[in-house]
Amino acid sequence: MRGKGRKVRVVFVTDTAAQALRSYLEARLDHLDPLFIRSDRNVTYAMPPGEEFRLSRTSIWEIVKKYAALAGIVTDPSPHTLRHSFGTELLRGGADLRSLQELLGHTDISSTQIYTHVTNPQLKEVHRQCHPS
Repeated sequence: MRGKGRKVRVVFVTDTAAQALRSYLEARLDHLDPLFIRSDRNVTYAMPPGEEFRLSRTSIWEIVKKYAALAGIVTDPSPHTLRHSFGTELLRGGADLRSLQELLGHTDISSTQIYTHVTNPQLKEVHRQCHPS
């Protein structure tokens, strides 16, 4: 996958997500290069690479908003909200900051450190359990 700055990034997915991607790719009738394409009846007749059919930033934003509304989420989520949730959950699950930096594709660790503020409740609990009364 290509990330910000067009740099290549490895993306890990769960077995469930991998199966969903396989099913999606098997159902596609085109042979275009983009992994995710916008719905268009002309896509079936397009020749590779098909970059004009790639999902845009705006279309991804609209997809997130649509499914958030269907899920009853009343805040105004964005694709970045999903990214931030991913980082937050990794830290809560015990991931170290260096691994999180790699997974998020940050070149500078200071960009990753913004995620540490959400672990303050965990720090408080560690302090409670480990500090002598």
